[in-house]
Amino acid sequence: MRKTIFKWHSVMALIALLPLAIMSVTGSMLVFKFEIDSLLMPEQATLSYQTVPERKPMTTLVDYVTTSHPNYEIGSWEIFDDGYEADRVYLLKHGTDTWYKTYLDPYAGKMLSEPVGIHSDFTDFILHLHYTLLLDDISDTFPHLGLVIGLVVAILFTLLGISGLIIYRRFWRRLFSFRRAAPRLIVMSELHKLVGVWSSPVLLALGITGVYFNAVEYYHEAFEHHEEEHHIVRTAMFNHQLNFDAMMTQSHQAITGFKPTYWLFPFEPEQNNITIFGSVDDANPFISNYAATVSFDAQTGAHTYSYDIREASTLDRVIDSFRKLHFGHFAGLTSKVIWCIMGLAPVLLGLTGLYMWWQRRRKKRRSRANRSQRVQAYT
Repeated sequence: MRKTIFKWHSVMALIALLPLAIMSVTGSMLVFKFEIDSLLMPEQATLSYQTVPERKPMTTLVDYVTTSHPNYEIGSWEIFDDGYEADRVYLLKHGTDTWYKTYLDPYAGKMLSEPVGIHSDFTDFILHLHYTLLLDDISDTFPHLGLVIGLVVAILFTLLGISGLIIYRRFWRRLFSFRRAAPRLIVMSELHKLVGVWSSPVLLALGITGVYFNAVEYYHEAFEHHEEEHHIVRTAMFNHQLNFDAMMTQSHQAITGFKPTYWLFPFEPEQNNITIFGSVDDANPFISNYAATVSFDAQTGAHTYSYDIREASTLDRVIDSFRKLHFGHFAGLTSKVIWCIMGLAPVLLGLTGLYMWWQRRRKKRRSRANRSQRVQAYT
């Protein structure tokens, strides 16, 4: 049984090697996405307030963005209220279904950049590479090829972690030992086991959450939009005369401890609500910044629905934790550093595993050649 699992472990590793290496490197970079943005685009992504001032009223900001970009409609809006990270506003250009992104200082009510494609900035390109391997939309026959490959690789990644722990199920015996003076093949084997075992909790978390995110995105694109094109935006799909500050106030009243982090505006005909996402106080350190929602009618502003993760099922709470578990954003810099380093482990595992596989192949070929020579010698 162990030999069979070992064989399948090797086959899965060879299949997933290249895409997994790409996803590993890009994923580790994305752990520090904002930090990279702040270095590459300090005037757009960051603010420089020593003390956090009061944000401009949301209604004023919506009017300002709309006036500044008359050929676009607001699709969504990431809110930050720390005086350091700029708001990110996502726009849809009239006559297209194409998304753009721009940065906003919500305290001064000032645009910090012109709209650019959502994959134009360096880290957004890396994010696109991470999820699709740049293979989506290159073929009309397989429009979601990259997403499907990403899903398959995430599944293989998870199975590799599980099978690796089964193969080395007595790992604790050599958990703190490493024979550096041994022959190279043994050193590679020891390194492979040691890295795999120590990184396995993080890698399994990355694999399982990756399967979920890719599966949800593929279902959305392949089935919810299977028989229809994305809506072409030509006009506003929500009432711009609404009092967005009143909505913000109602969201605080609807859910105790609600902290708005994200606005989602309607951008397709079947969407009738404006939804405010937010975080809530909870003992769970993995609770996401989108754990609660408050929705309002897009035309009248009437409160229509509220959702509080603290009142949800255990399964919903677990799924909500996937976001922070995937990117390591749950314990400040400490968890981000650990996730970044452990996220690179598949590269080292791939290199050591490939070396061991190659050495086994060489040994088998040499054995076959020796047997062939012996047979010829006796004939």
